[in-house]
Amino acid sequence: GIKWMSSLEAKFEDAKDKKPTAEKLERLRREKVNRFRNQHRINVQGTDLPDPIATFEQLQKEYKVHPKIMENIQAAGFHVPTPIQMQAIPVMLHGRELLASAPTGSGKTLAFCIPLLTHLKQPRNKGFRALIISPTRELASQTHRELVKLAEGTGFRIHMIHKAAEAAKKFGPKSSKKF
Repeated sequence: GIKWMSSLEAKFEDAKDKKPTAEKLERLRREKVNRFRNQHRINVQGTDLPDPIATFEQLQKEYKVHPKIMENIQAAGFHVPTPIQMQAIPVMLHGRELLASAPTGSGKTLAFCIPLLTHLKQPRNKGFRALIISPTRELASQTHRELVKLAEGTGFRIHMIHKAAEAAKKFGPKSSKKF
């Protein structure tokens, strides 16, 4: 049928339709996030995933990453996060498990080192508080080098252990029982 209304009623009807609802705002936000992920070729699976970051500055604003770590990121020449960093860092900062795959040189090391140091908050004399296991010495050296640069000035002590006998000398003979 035909709906008859005055022009005044039509204006009122139009104004009523333009008021955004919470569901509509959430849908628009989701669409924006999905466009961002598609643009950067970020593929994710799971439920209730945190939104990706577009800049490193968001880490300090939204996740309270230590200012010295932020300085070290800038000093190392990192200005814009790579796609793996855009999504992996927020996921890990939310305490979620993550299985990520990205090409060599894409920034995976920084993507897990930033959340690691952020979760530890500050240095403590409580032994080893985090452990990174690498499949090769070369990768372990690279990770160690990046972590040392990232943690510079924060007080964290970063060690690389590649032989049990060497660890006993460095940390004491009871270190294997203690840690």
